[in-house]
Amino acid sequence: PKRKRKENEVEQEIEETPQEKKLRLAKLYLEQLREEGEWDVDRTLFLSEILVAPDPIEIRLLRGHKLSVTCLCITPDEKHIFSASKDCSIIKWDVGSGKKVHKILGGRKGTEARHVGHTAHILCMAISSDGKYLATGDMNKLIMIWEAATCKHLYKFTGHKDAVSGLAFRRGTHDLYSASHDRSVKVWNVDENAYVETLFGHQDVITALDCLGRERCVTAGGRDRTLRVWKIAEETQLVFHGHEGSIDCVQLINEEHMVSGGDDGCLCVWSVGKKKPVSVVKQAHGVHGNAGLKEPCWVSSVAALHNSDTVASGSHNAMVQLWKCGQGFRGLDPLFTIPVTGFVNSLKFSTSGKFLVAGVGQEHRLGRWWRVKDAKNGLYIIPLKRQNREAETEQ
Repeated sequence: PKRKRKENEVEQEIEETPQEKKLRLAKLYLEQLREEGEWDVDRTLFLSEILVAPDPIEIRLLRGHKLSVTCLCITPDEKHIFSASKDCSIIKWDVGSGKKVHKILGGRKGTEARHVGHTAHILCMAISSDGKYLATGDMNKLIMIWEAATCKHLYKFTGHKDAVSGLAFRRGTHDLYSASHDRSVKVWNVDENAYVETLFGHQDVITALDCLGRERCVTAGGRDRTLRVWKIAEETQLVFHGHEGSIDCVQLINEEHMVSGGDDGCLCVWSVGKKKPVSVVKQAHGVHGNAGLKEPCWVSSVAALHNSDTVASGSHNAMVQLWKCGQGFRGLDPLFTIPVTGFVNSLKFSTSGKFLVAGVGQEHRLGRWWRVKDAKNGLYIIPLKRQNREAETEQ
């Protein structure tokens, strides 16, 4: 009987088309993820095969910030979102109800000594992979550490000499990496409330930072037009060139690949082993301006669903764009767009890829070059739907 069952299995595999097999394996993998609650680092999930554009009426807008949302992060259990803004406040949201759970108010400049919270624009935030700590960074050179569950203030990290523009926890640890307009990267141990070390190399302000499980992080160096991967233990760095303007955002797709965007309008995918991008999309979000003076729309945010082939980018052209990475991460093909008005200053996929969140404002996260008057300062929760059940039963 055992042999017979094996023969049947072989027959079933032969009947499946490659497309059907990809679809089946992707769904199987998603189920496995849901059960385990974590990614298998050595595999790439071809999620783009089964994603479909959401109906615009299913997209929810959460409002509570008075000024532009600059950054956000989603808790690992996908139940809450933290967001921060130019109004210096932090809000913790309940994903299910869309209601505010907690608001840490911003304070007025000059009240730093007595105010618990930020008194300057918050530019970046990160949450540890166990959901214990929340870190936030502001224009006033400060990093604040909070207990994510209660929003209780724990520590204040000082040491940067200019705005803190990027934060990330190393996965599985409470090691925190920070980047600043002072051109440095700093390493902190949050458990010990301690500073560890400072790394230098960028020739201009650092605009963004990201990190996954390895003891290394990636940074975008603004107008020095480089991305750098910092190997913390070895105290070495890899330098990558390819953008023609300021690089304003970067995210790791997996431990070997990353995606970046800049004010040259380009979206680039990189491999850690190559100094130049493996794929470039020029004018990823089109152009704006009057005839004869048209410029590419700046790519203001990027996100990657970790260990998958799916990335997202945001600008100020009234849409978030989802992309499919080609084989070996060569080539980027547009999947679908999602209507969002305003500057998309932050994008994050939830851990399992059930939804994407866009942090939006009337202004760009790093300045006031333009103002999109019609935009609403808030968070858009975008459900990422899979191909429907009927498609499954047809196979």
